[in-house]
Amino acid sequence: AGAGAGAAFDYGDAVVHQLIHTIEFVLGAVSNTASYLRLWALSLAHAQLSAVFWDRVFMGGVATQSPALIAIAFAVWACATVGVLMGMESLSAFLHALRLHWVEYQNKFYRGDGYKFAPFSFEQVLSEEFE
Repeated sequence: AGAGAGAAFDYGDAVVHQLIHTIEFVLGAVSNTASYLRLWALSLAHAQLSAVFWDRVFMGGVATQSPALIAIAFAVWACATVGVLMGMESLSAFLHALRLHWVEYQNKFYRGDGYKFAPFSFEQVLSEEFE
């Protein structure tokens, strides 16, 4: 609307078009903020769980002052830390990478222009090269 040569400028169309873009921008900003807040919440859960493991498991074993129980408490603390916390950290890294690839890329570069998707094919490249 109004993009052709010699076409009259339609102020109403421009306002509606800009309003739609403004709404999309605001929704994208809120969505991006919520996505980063989820990552922050996972980070806080990681920190709190680490403190609980340290205080309740290892320091509980140290409080007994028994070398055998301290060794067992250390083993439990080490396994819990590596198992649970590293799993959470891996999940956090995965979610962040997924967020960057999906949300950020789609928001910045993807345009639904209607071009047909043409997947990469070695066969097609080689056949074009030898023709």
